[in-house]
Amino acid sequence: MFKTTPLAAALTAVFAVSLPAFAQQEVSDDRQAQPQALDRVEVRGRQATETELRRRQPVAKQIYGRDDLDKYGDTQLSDVLKRLPGINVSGGQLRMRGLGGAYTQILVNGEQAPPGFSLDNLNPAQVERLEVTKAPTADQSAQAIAGTLNIILKDAPRVVQKDLRLGLAYNAERPVVNGGFTYGDRKGGIGLVLPISFYQWRVQADTASERFTPSQTLPQGTRRRVSEGEDIPFGRGFNVSPRVSWKLGDDETLTLQGFFVSNRFRNRGDAAVTEDVVDPAAADRAFIERTRNQGTFSASRLSLQYNNRFDEDRKVELRAQAGRGGADFDFDYQAGALNRRTTGEGRNGNVSLTGKYSQYWGEDHTITTGVELERRTRDEQRRTVQNGVDLLPGFEGQPFDATITRTAAYVQDEWEINKQWSAYVGLRNERIRVQSEGTGSSFTSSSNVLTPLLHLNYKFDPKGRDLIRASLTRSYKAPDVQQLIARPTINTDYPTNGTNTTTAPDRVGNPNLKPELATGLDIAWEAYLSGGGMVSVSVFHRRITGLIRSGLALQTVPWASAPRWVAMPINLSRASTTGMEFEVKGRAGELMPSLFEPTLALNLRAALSVYTSKVKDVPGPDNRLEQQQPWSLSLGADYRMKSLPVSLGVSVNLTPEYEVQQTELQRLTTGQARGIDAFAMWNLSKIDTLRLSVNGLAQPANRNTTAFANGDFSRNERQGSPWWSLNWEHKF
Repeated sequence: MFKTTPLAAALTAVFAVSLPAFAQQEVSDDRQAQPQALDRVEVRGRQATETELRRRQPVAKQIYGRDDLDKYGDTQLSDVLKRLPGINVSGGQLRMRGLGGAYTQILVNGEQAPPGFSLDNLNPAQVERLEVTKAPTADQSAQAIAGTLNIILKDAPRVVQKDLRLGLAYNAERPVVNGGFTYGDRKGGIGLVLPISFYQWRVQADTASERFTPSQTLPQGTRRRVSEGEDIPFGRGFNVSPRVSWKLGDDETLTLQGFFVSNRFRNRGDAAVTEDVVDPAAADRAFIERTRNQGTFSASRLSLQYNNRFDEDRKVELRAQAGRGGADFDFDYQAGALNRRTTGEGRNGNVSLTGKYSQYWGEDHTITTGVELERRTRDEQRRTVQNGVDLLPGFEGQPFDATITRTAAYVQDEWEINKQWSAYVGLRNERIRVQSEGTGSSFTSSSNVLTPLLHLNYKFDPKGRDLIRASLTRSYKAPDVQQLIARPTINTDYPTNGTNTTTAPDRVGNPNLKPELATGLDIAWEAYLSGGGMVSVSVFHRRITGLIRSGLALQTVPWASAPRWVAMPINLSRASTTGMEFEVKGRAGELMPSLFEPTLALNLRAALSVYTSKVKDVPGPDNRLEQQQPWSLSLGADYRMKSLPVSLGVSVNLTPEYEVQQTELQRLTTGQARGIDAFAMWNLSKIDTLRLSVNGLAQPANRNTTAFANGDFSRNERQGSPWWSLNWEHKF
């Protein structure tokens, strides 16, 4: 007879009521499943491989350690992530399961990443490991419809560590440098690690765009606009993430974690532009378009954490955190007699308190409860001046601010039913309140989401490795502040006293937006091979209500005398997405013994993901979720030579061209994506390593085309170049 707690019994009843409704949906499944029947053993990162750690997790979780982080000598974390199964990085945004970046939650040491944080700002050398979960858990925010990436920063090593890394990289014009130093040690109950990294970037891309507006009614307007040029972003930055831990007792620790990042950037763009005007009496215009953009970004955070295990059955974790950060920019645009300058700055603040208490209940249950309190502030102002005159009088230069207050409480039960079955049952309630003040931005918005969670694990053999994971969860995506603020942003292609077009609308927020809610079902089969390899097949289904999309309409607006096309985010009724993800990795001799010798030092990996989705309020075909590709494929191989101390590796990522019907009026076509990365590493000695790598070989141009029902369309193209780098690493 199974033993149950009141919590488990109550939540089981909740899901018993909910299950029939889920069964009526287009139920497919995924690999976000999460728990499994496990012994109560604390597994530390260096005591097992990442594959073994993954198998032992109570919920489905992919873990990537130093091998994946160091392999290609990357200086940006985004380059590591783009090679991981089920993950894409586009324009600096992390996407899981093909869903847009806003659907994926990014955490740093279990806390929300700082506002404005970019994956390009963090050097992989500062990271201990990456944890990827595809279904939410009660002890983390459920703002993770696609999944969660938790970036765990480096902890103090068990032995003295002094590593130096220096690198030289090239993409355009001239080489740039990067480097870092990590010091770590433990003495007298105090552990210290100090990773420091600095980096530069300079890249170049050829750009082309075309806009055609046959439906335009401007008497002096532009029917077709064609542009060809180049864009050169460059800059420099550094980051530091010191960590100090004190061992106060056998089971009592105090940890101070710092995190600081700062960078300066500049963008230079020049393009030749030709405009075909509507007025037959006027000649076509040809001119040089010049853009210059510069700015800074910085973020700092300090976290103090206290852990205490009172006895074998009880433990507590308390954390206090405070952070500050901000950015400023200065964008200058010149085209013939037109001169437009946009300047702005934003400052962010963050304070949070969290507490978690866990206790064993009998022989089969671990009950955990916790609370979270967080307050974020955002102060911002921007100004656009065109030929010496404010573009939007009454708004330009006026400050506006927002305060976000988040409170959450949760309870969960990790239940070891028997040697084959285990369960994770949780309930989380999260409330978010946004209050904004300023010209055109005053509003108050609040949302409250209750998220029940159920994860199950089944082991075919109590002593075996293979298992099935299943999850039934609720998650959500809250609208961000920029989507809520009703303050207008004028499209700068047209003056405020004229009629703009569908291809270049003004934009305004919607303070009445509600969160998107998603119910999800995930099922995964995981097979762990004796030689350390693994095979995983998973399916998932998400049903989303209150989907946020950008609506487009011709409106009478207070900032112009004539009606203008305006884009505004709105809640649609419903959407659904279903997918399958396949992953395999291991030694070639273990995966394909008939083709390769067991002793061959060749590791292989492959991942195939297939996705489909539908948006109810948008007519088909191709009424899929935005940015979700139909499929993606990644392949990789690493080989260590016997005759020389040399290792080689290659990784290939592919996604096809696809179309999305965004609204009844608007259709988006996204071009195919392809990337080939490779490295060669030479172990010069036991303490010195030389690594040559290249990212982005054979990549096609990044293309997208937006077409409208009235014949308007816009097309953009960006062609980048490979990034070559040479790195030397020395261990003292």
